[in-house]
Amino acid sequence: MTRLNVLAEGYTERDFAEKLLAPYVDPQGRQVFARCVTTGRDHRKGRVYRGGLPNYGKVKADLTRWLKECPGRDVYFSTMFDYYALPTDFPGYDEAMRKADAYERVLFLEDAFAKDVGDPRLIPYIQLHEFEALLFVAPRELGWTYIESDTAIENLEAVAQSFGNRPEKIDNGPDTAPSKRILKEIPEYDKVAAGVDTLELVGIDALKEACPHFSEWVEKLVRIFV
Repeated sequence: MTRLNVLAEGYTERDFAEKLLAPYVDPQGRQVFARCVTTGRDHRKGRVYRGGLPNYGKVKADLTRWLKECPGRDVYFSTMFDYYALPTDFPGYDEAMRKADAYERVLFLEDAFAKDVGDPRLIPYIQLHEFEALLFVAPRELGWTYIESDTAIENLEAVAQSFGNRPEKIDNGPDTAPSKRILKEIPEYDKVAAGVDTLELVGIDALKEACPHFSEWVEKLVRIFV
């Protein structure tokens, strides 16, 4: 039976994979599993710390461990990492940064990542430019969580329109990345509290229509279950 394991940058990405992505790519069953990157272990207390991407070494070590735990040819793996603040020791990072187009950069990084891991079952995915870009597909839906934010949401909709309603094109500057733009308008915005719930209202199909790179990834995952 085909199985998909998704290694997520954080808990919001993990929840997105479990709640929205899983039933979309595998409507016949529950064979999609997600967990956050292991960032540390306290063997004395028996604790495992997860979430975040402190460096590429921890990413590769955790993914390699999971690949070895699930050796079957019908078990696939993917990732959900943000391009924004991606560790600079990521494979191909310096060369990717010399490319002018964001789509070219992220595709180059994904290819270099796959080659470095060296397992054909890996379908790498790096989100342009971060998880919050997906919220710009339909900023109006944030209003269900953040009431009385009409002006703020109108401003966010204007941002989306300024990028041709292609949220993946929103840049990754320290003050202008998608999450920074949302926080500027809605200071109380909380990724964990609002992220996945908002995207449930938007739906995977709408996200695919507005985000070509995201769409390509989802379609790859759909095909492994066909």
